[in-house]
Amino acid sequence: MKIRIIGAGPAGLYFASLMKAADPTHDIVIVERNRRDATWGFGVVFSDRALEFLRAEDEAMYQYLIAHMETWPDLAIVHRGERIGIAGNGFASIGRLELLTLLYRRVEQQGIEIRFETEAPSVESLGPADLVVASDGAFSFVRRDHAARLGTTTDWRSNPFIWYGTTKVFDSLTLSFRQTGDGTFCAHHYRYSPTMSTFLVEVDADTWQRAGFDTLSAEQTMAHCEAVFAEELDGHRLISNHSTWRRFPAIWNDHWSFDNVVLLGDALRTVHFSIGSGTRMAMEDAVALAHALRETPRVAEALVHFQQNRLPIMKKIWDAADVSLRWYEGMGELMHLNPTELAYAYMRRTGRVSHEAIRRMDPRLAAAFEHMHPQTPV
Repeated sequence: MKIRIIGAGPAGLYFASLMKAADPTHDIVIVERNRRDATWGFGVVFSDRALEFLRAEDEAMYQYLIAHMETWPDLAIVHRGERIGIAGNGFASIGRLELLTLLYRRVEQQGIEIRFETEAPSVESLGPADLVVASDGAFSFVRRDHAARLGTTTDWRSNPFIWYGTTKVFDSLTLSFRQTGDGTFCAHHYRYSPTMSTFLVEVDADTWQRAGFDTLSAEQTMAHCEAVFAEELDGHRLISNHSTWRRFPAIWNDHWSFDNVVLLGDALRTVHFSIGSGTRMAMEDAVALAHALRETPRVAEALVHFQQNRLPIMKKIWDAADVSLRWYEGMGELMHLNPTELAYAYMRRTGRVSHEAIRRMDPRLAAAFEHMHPQTPV
């Protein structure tokens, strides 16, 4: 099969690797507009559940990646200066560029060509192919150019966020909430290497406006965020990597393919970073599409089966992410809660985690909440 892939992100790279492993005669080329060493952001995070999925599907890939990851068994909420640890929430992280570099190496060892710094202005520019995979990210030109056929909807959410790094090394995934005279700030931070952490700052639209971020320079913005989270940073500085304020585009497509073209990863749908599933979903997409093509060699039929089989589980996660991002949009209204109540509210935010589930995951948190609210159904 002649396969052309647009975008050398986790979805496209992993799909290429799976297809080549299944049949070394596949002719696979990946085109990527950026340089080999270009990346945005800092670290990416995987839940234990995501890693369990990867291990069950591909033990070799799991072992290849896990050796380069930072891991920890829980997460934490910081509110009013008090830290509430929440057990039963294991995660692993890795630098985004390191993850991509590992995947580049893997596919190139399999004989797959990656053409960096190569623009693909249209699907047709790739030449004849049996299958074209558009894994060109949240701002996919393939999706944009064929939005009507794909039934694309994009909902730009209201909270601004900005992605930094720092040399402060955190011991777990932590959400730190800070109330200021301008409003509520939240930092999502976690280490992704022995020397570096991701530090993402999120505010609601009103706080962003009151803080004057629309008039501050990049340096002033970073200094303001450092001042708000001085206690968390503990003398360390924030580090920019083209860091700018952004708002999250919640993207969905009713149709995942047309002709012999299929979307994967963020091109297919975006998953809010608050549930840490974007890279996981991209790699799961790759697995599902590879399965569909192995089971149904005719491309047109395989693409239909890909959407039918993948849609139910993907939609559940997408819906949970949508509810989660809205929880952050209303986080200012939750700041009256005490730290334990806020940690509990965070765990319940998507509606998918019951009180009984919290009792199994973290009996101490459940017991503390029950003590404050004796009428809690148990």
